[in-house]
Amino acid sequence: MAKFLFLALLVFTACRWGTGQWPWQILQNSEQSQKEAMARRLLGVDRSASRTDIAEAHRRLLAQVHPDRGGSNEAVHAATAARDLLLARLTRTETGS
Repeated sequence: MAKFLFLALLVFTACRWGTGQWPWQILQNSEQSQKEAMARRLLGVDRSASRTDIAEAHRRLLAQVHPDRGGSNEAVHAATAARDLLLARLTRTETGS
């Protein structure tokens, strides 16, 4: 058991030294990247989309999935969540956080 703990500590330290992040931070970033990729795919924008591009894509998608046009509330909520996620990412990159 002590060998396993020592080996785990060694792997975690090597990961931190090599990437500058702990393994759980890398996994968290990966999960966030996947969520952002799904949001971009839903809205139909690319990684370099600006705030106006995201807002226009959101507006176009809402016109298609709005309940008054045969869509559902869930689709509207998904589109809004995707927009909010991508705008939050832009805010984080603009502030440098």
